Amino acid sequence: MSKRGSRVQDASAYLLQATAWSESSMIARLFARDYGVVTVVAKGAKRPYSVLRPVLSAFEPLQVSWSGQGEVKTLTRAELAGLHGLTGKSLMSAWYMNELLIRMLPGEDAHPQLFDAYYEALQQLAIGERASGSLRRFEWILLQETGYGVPGERPDFDEPAAEPGLRRMLRERIDEHLEKRPLMTRNVLLSLKQY
Repeated sequence: MSKRGSRVQDASAYLLQATAWSESSMIARLFARDYGVVTVVAKGAKRPYSVLRPVLSAFEPLQVSWSGQGEVKTLTRAELAGLHGLTGKSLMSAWYMNELLIRMLPGEDAHPQLFDAYYEALQQLAIGERASGSLRRFEWILLQETGYGVPGERPDFDEPAAEPGLRRMLRERIDEHLEKRPLMTRNVLLSLKQY
């Protein structure tokens, strides 16, 4: 079936963003391994007894189904496919990754390798280990997948001494792609430094 087919069953995905659409429904952006960023309407998801309400959580692996041929699909089913359980500082890093995916990926363009890097970074954040290597790997693959890759050999993402330089280089490249529209997560971090 083509990626714009009328029905998709049991796709591996993550919720990137959800906003209210009506009194009882929401519009959600999903990052699906085999379909990329997909926009869906989750009808009734805001109702107190909706089966979707407790499931549609950011940073948790999902199995989702949807139907429709337009730009906005209809979510027909969603189930948790595990738990990462992010807390504290790790949430800001996860929001940062979500914002990058929303801002840099075109709709419905599959990026399985990037999905796997996202999953790995969330795993590292969840167990509380130093996640900078996973975040740099995620940024590197995101730039490669969007055509803004960094020339040269793939770096050692787990080398602590190389991390500051690698972070600067990747952020500069990301900023070039974003065309001077700063990321909201960066603005939040800068404002939090005051406290």
